[in-house]
Amino acid sequence: MNYYSLNHKAPNSTFKNAVIKGLAPDKGLYFPESITPLPKTFFDNIDNLSYSEIAFEAIKQFVSPEIPEAILKTIVEETLSFDFPVVKLNDSISTLELFHGPTMAFKDVGARFMARCLGYFNQDNDREVTVLVATSGDTGGAVANGFLGVKGVNVVILYPSGKVSDIQEMQLTTLGQNIKALEVNGTFDDCQDMVKTAFLDESLTNNMQLTSANSINVARWLPQLFYFMFAYKQLHKEHKEIVFSVPSGNFGNVCAGMMAQKLGLPISHFVASNNANNVVTRYLVSELYEPKPSVQTISNAMDVGAPSNFIRIQEIYKNNFSSLKENLSSYSFSDEETKAAMLEIFENYKYVADPHGAVGYLGCKAYLKENANAHCVFLETAHPTKFLDVVEAVIKEEQPLPEQIQSVMGREKESVVISTYDDLKSYLLQ
Repeated sequence: MNYYSLNHKAPNSTFKNAVIKGLAPDKGLYFPESITPLPKTFFDNIDNLSYSEIAFEAIKQFVSPEIPEAILKTIVEETLSFDFPVVKLNDSISTLELFHGPTMAFKDVGARFMARCLGYFNQDNDREVTVLVATSGDTGGAVANGFLGVKGVNVVILYPSGKVSDIQEMQLTTLGQNIKALEVNGTFDDCQDMVKTAFLDESLTNNMQLTSANSINVARWLPQLFYFMFAYKQLHKEHKEIVFSVPSGNFGNVCAGMMAQKLGLPISHFVASNNANNVVTRYLVSELYEPKPSVQTISNAMDVGAPSNFIRIQEIYKNNFSSLKENLSSYSFSDEETKAAMLEIFENYKYVADPHGAVGYLGCKAYLKENANAHCVFLETAHPTKFLDVVEAVIKEEQPLPEQIQSVMGREKESVVISTYDDLKSYLLQ
């Protein structure tokens, strides 16, 4: 499989080069040249397939022939070493739990898959690769854990000071080894802008090999399509019309779901559930795409004012607004609405949702008002104890800490505070 730049001013690329480079030379995001739907029999027989078998068949066209099938099967099996259960709240709404991995966030899958691909590509390479990543919360911990100890790979994580939860911060600042954390005086958008500027800076790129582990990287983004297939396997016998409500920040997850749909997965519709950072919600009303500075909310992983992956969504629909709107709805919710939803879920269903999942739940409710026959699945993207102060304050009940969270408590934080791009550049060149 080859990939082309969405800026259309760069040569086409192999999967290996797209993973190692992250961005195309013209700074566009990479997109696969073709998407070949899986045979109908694959979905007819999905009950007989394991998660690893489903994922292997779904991803192999995007990585072949550069990763041999035997190696790819091992990568997939190692990536998916935990469960992805669907929990039914009522006859109309379920949640897909994506927090059973090592850092208890959905990004564990993409980070682990990318780390193993990069490790395979770099096994005989003497030149080190620096993975440069911006995080609004969960990406940093997932990337840190996924790349910890990978040969020839250094990881530098930028995160906005005071704008991630305490546990998220511990997960990305306490591992040591090849993982370094830079605490930025600013917002997530500032972190993301610094990363993008670094890729444009030839005085850096001529001296070191940079790549990104944000969802702009195809190896981080594409494996997220697995989730939707796993949910379909669990639900398709009960519900004909399955809709996914996706808490959306950088829009990698909902975009990956649309890729699963292109592969033939029978999904009826998507809902992009936004917090106050609602550029796509506004776009679907006005047809004007106007990124704005992000604002801080209790669902911090979605605090993105300029979602990188939206250009991929536009590419899937060939920039046809009408086609996109037929398949995507979007709603925006305030922090107060989110807290009320967390309490409602707890009181009505004895289920503890994190703030991001609660936004997804609200998206389900909004969609079902006019589409009563659908079964809506919201993605529970992070374990609620990663947002302990918010969750316990809302539901008024103390939550036990899972083993994955306990393992980082009490460790010494190590980070370097920076304020400007020049600070980042100086750090990298040192």
